[in-house]
Amino acid sequence: MKYLRWLLHPFSMLYGLAVIIRNFCYDAGLFKSKSFDKPVISIGNLDVGGAGKSPMTEYLIRLLKSDYKLATLSRGYGRKTKGYLTATATATATATATNLGDEPAQFKAKFPDITVAVCEKRVEGIQRLLPDHDVILLDDAFQHRAVTPGLSILLLDYNRLNDPHMLLPAGNLREPFSGRWRAQIIVVTKCPAILGDEEKSAAAQRIEPLPWQKVFYAHVAYQHLTAMDGKITPWCVDNDMTVFLLTGIANPKPLLQHLSGYTSSIIHHNYPDHYPFTPKNIAKLAAEFSACKAQKKLVITTEKDAQRLQQSWFNGALPDGGDLPVFVLPIKVEFLGDSGPDFDQLITDYVREHTTYNRIH
Repeated sequence: MKYLRWLLHPFSMLYGLAVIIRNFCYDAGLFKSKSFDKPVISIGNLDVGGAGKSPMTEYLIRLLKSDYKLATLSRGYGRKTKGYLTATATATATATATNLGDEPAQFKAKFPDITVAVCEKRVEGIQRLLPDHDVILLDDAFQHRAVTPGLSILLLDYNRLNDPHMLLPAGNLREPFSGRWRAQIIVVTKCPAILGDEEKSAAAQRIEPLPWQKVFYAHVAYQHLTAMDGKITPWCVDNDMTVFLLTGIANPKPLLQHLSGYTSSIIHHNYPDHYPFTPKNIAKLAAEFSACKAQKKLVITTEKDAQRLQQSWFNGALPDGGDLPVFVLPIKVEFLGDSGPDFDQLITDYVREHTTYNRIH
């Protein structure tokens, strides 16, 4: 892998040059970037996937949805449609994932009362949403320079802070690490649940935040196992349990690490990020599940992956006609220490200030 990275390094230099020129054109005003009077909050990262954008978007939804008419706007990665679309409350999760992408489908499933929209052209999407909404949350929009958000939240994976700052394709960065200056808030995600001052100081030295940037530290909090129909179950994973893990996400390592704390018997069916699961994939899983001699066993998948799965694929999937027991493991963002209220205050102050301004003017 090390030698492959070196072979790809010239391509990374060409890619980086193109990104630098593009960013310069936006920064210098040669390319147009549109700002808006109403609150527009961008959530994004510098790496390719896996920094926790969806859980952070959900955190903001929970924070704001009671007081403001809220909409999320995504590109809709992996969808089979084009243009501007909004999710409907009546569509199934898999239909929504097909039309809008798995992450918007997840937002709509968990928060049916908010507007969930997708559009490749974010300016167009925002313009269509703003007349009827108070706040727009832009999911995965840090590199979408055609929009200048009022507030930009940059997520950095704690486990990747010490990785070389190498651009695609040799590395994982979408743009140079210096691009972090555009964020007002930096959240270091996927931290250990307990992070000492020395570790925070080392992380801050690696990030080198600018004077106006606020830095927060957060970890992933795994919730109770939930059946595919949404019911919380009394299932408990222990060392006598064999877990069949089904994932199609960018970075399943933290999930594997979490489950390894409960059982050493994990059989991982690992697929690429946003993988469009098929009945054949489930048939293969069901065959291995049936052949497993363990007395206690179940299938676990992620919320994001569940949007691309159909419950009917599991019904009667086992050779004896039984249903394949599939459970979803939800996650939430939790800020370390007592920093959560400070983060919340920054967000609500920004939203309140800009919504008040618009009501006055």
